[in-house]
Amino acid sequence: MKILLVRLREIGDVVFTTPAIRALRERFPDAHLTYIVEPAAAPIVACNPLLNDVRVEPKRGLVADLALGRSLRRERYDVAIDFHGGPRASLLTWLSAARERIGYDIPGRGWMYTRRVARARELRPRHSVENQWDLLAPLGIAPPDPSRAPVEMTSDAAAARTVAQRLRDANVSAGDRVIVVHVSAGNPFRRWPADSFAALVADLAARDARHRVVLTAGPSDRAATAGVIEAARRRLGRGQQCRIVECGDFSLAELRALVDRASVYIGGDSGPLHVAATSRVPIVGLYGPTLPARSAPWREPALAAEAVEVHGLQCRPCDQRVCAPGDFRCLTMISAEQVAAAAMRLLGDR
Repeated sequence: MKILLVRLREIGDVVFTTPAIRALRERFPDAHLTYIVEPAAAPIVACNPLLNDVRVEPKRGLVADLALGRSLRRERYDVAIDFHGGPRASLLTWLSAARERIGYDIPGRGWMYTRRVARARELRPRHSVENQWDLLAPLGIAPPDPSRAPVEMTSDAAAARTVAQRLRDANVSAGDRVIVVHVSAGNPFRRWPADSFAALVADLAARDARHRVVLTAGPSDRAATAGVIEAARRRLGRGQQCRIVECGDFSLAELRALVDRASVYIGGDSGPLHVAATSRVPIVGLYGPTLPARSAPWREPALAAEAVEVHGLQCRPCDQRVCAPGDFRCLTMISAEQVAAAAMRLLGDR
């Protein structure tokens, strides 16, 4: 049996398909599983031992996609599952000509599938893993359990060696407690203010001589990260400033390796938080317009995690197109003190 899985992007959404990969492997142990993904999210599944083949396919336009479709058709897949639902993903699923094509019942594209699954249009308090798992129901796969099928990302040995060396070069020793703080997000609706990050980083650095705070960010937020580091160090004494560690940029594989070395991870509801969820590290998640019920770490319930959010806002959750109040209060009302307290509780548990 040959099964094609399509989830082109984003990082967090690709992470959310990994429990389904395990479920498919358990249900069809002898199946050949192929996963199609775009380059940005490819490291999530590149080393997954449950997959037989990962096809990294950048967007090159319609002509290239038609050629890709012909290539997929030659593979003669028995089943194709479109976890994505976007125009390109649905086209590739249809072009694969798989005998059974499973996707969401989306207006204008549902005809491309042989089995259509309803997808709610409203923002329900239901986890994204469960929403994507609905596509497995036609294959007779039971509902998901995070204890049996958590999110997964296999650590890359070369990335782990690189991260270990960079930490040594930054004078981080084995006895230090590494706190990873991710300061960027994919859109302004999920971006906690830079001043709040600076206050948090300074607070955590000052609390314990063993703390080493490592800031990470996406490529577009390097300047913001430098600003947070500078502002945080101004709040500290000269002997404490070295506790904020500069290690440069981290690739997705390196971020996963860094998290394995961390005592706690702190960040907004974005792809890196879900990468962190593939580890056993305690996690503090900052939830603005989104709900923890939809995107909290999907893993063993015994693994420590705390959600920091503002309750009682009529505008929350939202579709992240327009901030109705205009002041992003779901984020700005989260204080650095709240986040630091959550981190310290998890560090204490550790």
